[in-house]
Amino acid sequence: MSGLMADTQYILPNDIGVSSLDCREAFHLLSPTERIYAHHLSRAAWYGGLAVLLQTSPEAPYIYTLLSRLFRAQDPDQLRQHALAEGLTEEEYQAFLVYAAGVYSNMGNYKSFGDTKFVPNLPKEKLERVILGSMAAQQHPEEVRGLWQTCGELMFSLEPRLRHLGLGKEGVTTYFSGDCTMEDAKLAQDFLDSQNLSAYNTRLFKEAGQDGKPRYEVRLASVLGTEPAVDSEVTSKLKTYEFQGSCFQVTRGDYAPILHKVVEHLEKAKAYAANSHQEQMLAQYVESFTQGSIEAHKRGSRFWIQDKGPIVESYIGFIESYRDPFGSRGEFEGFVAMVNKAMSAKFKWLVESAEQLLKELPWPPAFEKDKFLTPDFTSLDVLTFAGSGIPAGINIPNYDDLRQTEGFKNVSLGNVLAVAYATQREKLTFLEEDDKDLYIRWKGPSFDVQVGLHELLGHGSGKLFVQDEKGAFNFDQETVINPETGEQIQSWYRSGETWDSKFSTIASSYEECRAESVGLYLCLNPQVLEIFGFEGADAEDVIYVNWLNMVRAGLLALEFYTPEASSWRQAHMQARFVILKVLLEAGEGLVTVTATTGSDGRPDARVRLDRSKIRSVGKPALERFLRKLQVLKSTGDVAGGRLLYEGYAAVTDAPPECFLTLRDTVLLRKESRKLIVQPNTRLEGSEVQLLEYEASAAGLIRSFSERFPEDGPELEEILIQLATADARFWKGPTEVPAGQA
Repeated sequence: MSGLMADTQYILPNDIGVSSLDCREAFHLLSPTERIYAHHLSRAAWYGGLAVLLQTSPEAPYIYTLLSRLFRAQDPDQLRQHALAEGLTEEEYQAFLVYAAGVYSNMGNYKSFGDTKFVPNLPKEKLERVILGSMAAQQHPEEVRGLWQTCGELMFSLEPRLRHLGLGKEGVTTYFSGDCTMEDAKLAQDFLDSQNLSAYNTRLFKEAGQDGKPRYEVRLASVLGTEPAVDSEVTSKLKTYEFQGSCFQVTRGDYAPILHKVVEHLEKAKAYAANSHQEQMLAQYVESFTQGSIEAHKRGSRFWIQDKGPIVESYIGFIESYRDPFGSRGEFEGFVAMVNKAMSAKFKWLVESAEQLLKELPWPPAFEKDKFLTPDFTSLDVLTFAGSGIPAGINIPNYDDLRQTEGFKNVSLGNVLAVAYATQREKLTFLEEDDKDLYIRWKGPSFDVQVGLHELLGHGSGKLFVQDEKGAFNFDQETVINPETGEQIQSWYRSGETWDSKFSTIASSYEECRAESVGLYLCLNPQVLEIFGFEGADAEDVIYVNWLNMVRAGLLALEFYTPEASSWRQAHMQARFVILKVLLEAGEGLVTVTATTGSDGRPDARVRLDRSKIRSVGKPALERFLRKLQVLKSTGDVAGGRLLYEGYAAVTDAPPECFLTLRDTVLLRKESRKLIVQPNTRLEGSEVQLLEYEASAAGLIRSFSERFPEDGPELEEILIQLATADARFWKGPTEVPAGQA
């Protein structure tokens, strides 16, 4: 591809939006002790986030290391002089800076939202000249050349299998060795279930054994490796098992040197904790990362849930499973944030109205939790969010057993939302001209309402019907009737089954869809709008823009659909497309999506929503859909759930919308997701300084160059050592002869 420019889908454009995360005010309101606590938690998060490189692609750790070496020796301005002298144009050098900023932002060379690969938008030969003639290469010629030789090809390659994350022939993943298939993933899940082991902190490696049969290594993330250890709940599981004719070996020590640094800072943070909940929480996280125990992480999460409304909020560990192609392994993330008092007051009022609002939802009372567990829902300003990307809201823990019994916390990340709303009018696609001003005016406020409802009453609602290990049911089998069939309940969750394990590949998207639908449904309630300070015509505008935004988001979602594999790459996006389909199906002109031609003569599209029909047509359609979603979820009816959900999620070229054709239009006109520059904290004596950076690709690169001042080179060595130790698992199958692995 050397002379050719990459398909725009696989590059980050030079004019990509870059915003700084603003948290100065919230940080200055912290006490000195709270600042030191936040500092050590931030350090733990940043160290742990490096593990994401090893969870993404075989080349990611090498690319990160190469970039870090380059920019440690020469900052972006110094390197620019050298690049221009080597014959690069300003555009080409900017393209390289944007690529580097993208790798840092996503902790790898695949986008965290959408899981597509991105490559540098300049000729490979030119980049090679810059790298090999750089100050870093002059100081360490062998190392820099070696890094380039290892990752240069893969950095640019857009061979079909490498374009997306995925399993086996479908794409790239380092949660599994390269020869694993969906069948291996299913077998491994059955094995893990049989041993009561969680997949969250694991990776799966398959090799041919002496007898030519596959041997599977389930490797847990931990500081401790093979050394004999004090008995813990994990040590008894570290052995070899025969399972369904295959050999499984459970080991630990994945990312050990990285987790060692995480643990070191969690220990330091403990001395500055505000209360015993935080101390016990940190002690359990330390235990979890040291031993490789998800049970300890659950105990830590329990203390974390009990730590209500802290000034400094944080969570850390192997949390979200969106990027595991099988959907059960967690990506490392860590965040530290501070309370935003004004927004939190609104969310608190919403919580206080929850009991009453839940009654409005369109399913019978038996399908609602016996007691609404009030989640701790706050609006926070993020100081640090390490991992592959920054979400706008989070609802954790993801452990179903804890969510059903202990509850959970909801967090809206206010300063991330502020960055996300700021859309320039000229970049607003697919809307009618007269909708644009309304949209810009009300997008922020309507999003606050939607986030609150989605997180709190969406994820917080609904009951799972369970039969425990003793055979007892948590619902009355005699009296509870399925409103869809008029019959008694025919299916439920057995002991050990969870929503994620049962609904596997559609679980997270289906649940996002349920939560988004609850938001659209309940935002019609005047009491909800009043809580957020809207009434009369303003309230109607908030509703209109919230629904309009969902319809537009459903169209934009097509970017995340892969026609070749007929699959969706992003749970939230698939969920929004499903809602668009439901509202289109409602008919009566509620929603229309039409192909048009833009003023530039290229294909375009328009979405329209008839605001006079939102209540009369939209609401009943949403009501029927929501009831079905909840009933299928409560009863664990996977077959029914898949039939319903996959039916709506299908993308075809059926008229009138012709979505497959529209997908090309969406790709043609898409705006890249903004990059976010985060500050650093530095401890000087007993004072914590907040270091902020300019909102540009160069500023983002500088923030990373200054992130690990004490041990940057050591961390890079660790990353290379860890990547190299497992490199054989992603070489072609021919290179690992059976029995010699």
